[in-house]
Amino acid sequence: MRKVDLWLVGFYSLVYVFRVIDSANYSNAAIINLENGTGIKKQLGLSPSQWAWTLSIFSYSYMIFEPTNTLAMKVFSPSRWMFVLILGWGISACSSSAAQDFTGMMCVRFAIGVAEAGFFPAVLYHMAFWWRPTEMPQRIAIFYSVGQLSPAVSGLLAYAIGFMDGIGGLAGWRWLFLIEGLPAIVLSVGALWLPDYPETARILTEKEKVFLQDRLGKSAPSGKKGHWDFNSLRKLVKDPTFYTFTVYWICHGIGGFGVGTALPTVIYELGFTTTSNSQLMNIPPYVSAFIFLNVVGHFLHKKTIRPWTTAVASNIDDFAVESTIIVSYIILYTVHVPVVRYIFLIVAVSCAGSAYPVIWPERIRALEGTVGSGIGIGWTNAMAQFSGVAGPHVFSTVFGPTYHVSYGICLAFLCVGIAAILTSWLLVWRRDREMRMERARVIFMHHSVVACVYQDT
Repeated sequence: MRKVDLWLVGFYSLVYVFRVIDSANYSNAAIINLENGTGIKKQLGLSPSQWAWTLSIFSYSYMIFEPTNTLAMKVFSPSRWMFVLILGWGISACSSSAAQDFTGMMCVRFAIGVAEAGFFPAVLYHMAFWWRPTEMPQRIAIFYSVGQLSPAVSGLLAYAIGFMDGIGGLAGWRWLFLIEGLPAIVLSVGALWLPDYPETARILTEKEKVFLQDRLGKSAPSGKKGHWDFNSLRKLVKDPTFYTFTVYWICHGIGGFGVGTALPTVIYELGFTTTSNSQLMNIPPYVSAFIFLNVVGHFLHKKTIRPWTTAVASNIDDFAVESTIIVSYIILYTVHVPVVRYIFLIVAVSCAGSAYPVIWPERIRALEGTVGSGIGIGWTNAMAQFSGVAGPHVFSTVFGPTYHVSYGICLAFLCVGIAAILTSWLLVWRRDREMRMERARVIFMHHSVVACVYQDT
């Protein structure tokens, strides 16, 4: 399993760093070199509304192309499909440095979203071919937490690249897009060596292939050619958890992640630093998210805490992810001291980045079959893109510098999200209970038949 972990967790985590950088750098570009008069909004002539649309168009392309991208991975094989996706967003990200106006930036941002849309759900889908749901929490936590470091890295790069303003006749924001897009192009070549499925992986011996296939459950997706169980899709749309998880993903996306789409600007408008230092102050929230998520992932793996109560905090012994975000937003709404507001921005961002990976294994466990799992994972992650659709408008600069309206909207969505995840928990618990009772009934019937045969003999 170490060989598989190295590729599926190690390589994907490295790629995810640059995937998030390529999307997060746009928020950093908002304030780079403002004092020099070469900021992106001024050079492209963008109004606050147009800027918000260039941010959110990225998420519209996600929502359109993400749900079915997982099945494309099954058609073309993970290694080939990942090569196409990673190369595509690397080229598109570099191309954004050449945008000259609002229309050009809208087109290139949409193209980046199209290429990046399939990556995250395809990674989770690919993992489902290899590991049981009980083995995935720590792996997902590692993969996801590394991505949480990306905005911090992007902020550090934005700080450094800001000093390149004017070199070669290019503004600092153009250098930012060009430099941060290049690593994806290089990494795309490595994707061609990814192990596709346990049945076909060249890095495994025949004995290892058989072992890995036999240990997976019957409901796990299969890499066998031509294995398309469309009945699982019918089960998916009839399953009430499909809709409750959808509501939760939307509400947390807007309420929890929304501030992340404008974090550098929100920090800058606290009023105690320059734009360059704001890029550096964008680092602590995401470093904290990385540390917090790995701590949570470790305790989940050890079964010290449980996913459902960790997400909602209905048990005092577990971490309080959603509840802590709500408390942080209430403080951000009521307190006006910049340092205090910055500290609770760090807390809110740390918790917001930990909620999805905590619940993802439970979401995957509630899915069945190759088609059902693929569509379910893609659809669920697409719902998270409402953070990018609504976030730039919820945290528009017209609501700054206090962002009272923004935090009020987020609080409302978080409350609905908690109700949705509690409902999902109840539905999954009921299904698990029914499955346990069915297994007990089958075992009882088997023992009864054996006992009757024994008595007859």
